[in-house]
Amino acid sequence: MGKQPTNWRLWTKVLVGGAAISIGGPLLTMRLTPTEEELRSRYNPDLLKKSIEGREERQQEFDDFVVRLKEYSKSDKPIWIVLKEEEERRKKAVFSAAKTQQQEADAQREEMRREVGLDSK
Repeated sequence: MGKQPTNWRLWTKVLVGGAAISIGGPLLTMRLTPTEEELRSRYNPDLLKKSIEGREERQQEFDDFVVRLKEYSKSDKPIWIVLKEEEERRKKAVFSAAKTQQQEADAQREEMRREVGLDSK
């Protein structure tokens, strides 16, 4: 059995097809995907107004999120563990703040009862 000749026609088809898929696919996707301005121009006017009003807040929330992720990534622990610890710290802080507020409210109620009790005597 001798060496078979190279099928140049087949290889040309393969290269042209591969180029069409690898270059044409992303180009078609970019061409069909609407820009942000095109999407907003199709919005309902009320939705457009809400979107514009909330844009600053959403951007700030995203920036805060990225800053927190950068802080979490400085730790040697995995991010999800650091995130869980941070959530626990926040829950404890919220719980202690609520407890302090409840104690202040109880003290204020007790003070009001004493004042009312003194006035009625």
